[in-house]
Amino acid sequence: MRNEFFSYDQRLGIHLPVMLKEWTMYSSEEQEVILLEWERVRGTIPDRIGEIDVEIERLQEELAQEDDFERSCIINNEISERASEINDLWLWYRTNPEKTKRE
Repeated sequence: MRNEFFSYDQRLGIHLPVMLKEWTMYSSEEQEVILLEWERVRGTIPDRIGEIDVEIERLQEELAQEDDFERSCIINNEISERASEINDLWLWYRTNPEKTKRE
């Protein structure tokens, strides 16, 4: 079970942080819980990107064999969507918050 700070993102296939307030408003303990879980999730992102890459390769092979224009457009759109997912995953992967000191 995930903690209350994360929610599963169906499109990206990973759990993402649910920030209900500014980062600095979370207690030190809450930040620690979030950071520990984020590091675990973040570690799965390269594998998820690899899975999507395999899907893109399969779609590209299908596109190369497709003669129907409408079907080709659908496949091309699916490839674009998978590429967008990879881009978003890389953005999340580069997200690396740090624990803040509270006064």
